[in-house]
Amino acid sequence: MKNLKMDAILNVHNVSKTYQSGAKKLTVLHNINFTVEAGSIVAIVGPSGSGKTTLLGLCAGLDRASTGAIEFSKMRLDDRSEDERAFIRNRYIGFIFQNFQLIPTLTALENVMVPLELQGEKNIRPRAIALLEKVGLADRIHHYPAQLSGGEQQRVSIARAFSTRPEILFADEPTGNLDDETSAKIVSLLFELNREAGTTLIIVTHNSELAESTQRIIRLKGGHIIADEPASNATLGV
Repeated sequence: MKNLKMDAILNVHNVSKTYQSGAKKLTVLHNINFTVEAGSIVAIVGPSGSGKTTLLGLCAGLDRASTGAIEFSKMRLDDRSEDERAFIRNRYIGFIFQNFQLIPTLTALENVMVPLELQGEKNIRPRAIALLEKVGLADRIHHYPAQLSGGEQQRVSIARAFSTRPEILFADEPTGNLDDETSAKIVSLLFELNREAGTTLIIVTHNSELAESTQRIIRLKGGHIIADEPASNATLGV
């Protein structure tokens, strides 16, 4: 019997992105095409300046493509207003960032509760506490970001990202600010939670070990896809 997870959740068709800088135009992405199946784990890799983060922002509806189309869960993002795209992000999309993006004046618990409050969810405190317990921060829920290590802040970020049960999760260099030992723990935790939730996961990373632990690697160079292939060591991500 076919699994519904094999349906495409993200379609990127002939997408280019050009920025205007004075009289000059800079094209950072050129005719990008790929499809992501629901429930899959994909890495986007490439040298600095290759367009990875720009592509992630377009796929997440944070920015608009200059040409081409991006379709998320059969909804074309290019045709949506700013408010409509914001609603889609809040309802269906999760984010994990390299610099954590926690609100410094809120505790770990409050940071995890914020996206749930924005969705108008009820009885959110128990869910937020359960997620922080799951990421190993049961004794740190009332600490502020400045009182947490980098690894602990990223754990809070992961708990926050999964709190709304997103259909797709975008992680931009999730281990970029962490040492090797902490990175390995964060990767293991990220994949464990992802397996439980069945979320589609797209990771931008310079970490080759992390990329090889996903199911598929899309390689960018100079704004072009130069390779799109199964990962050779997909042990954690499956």
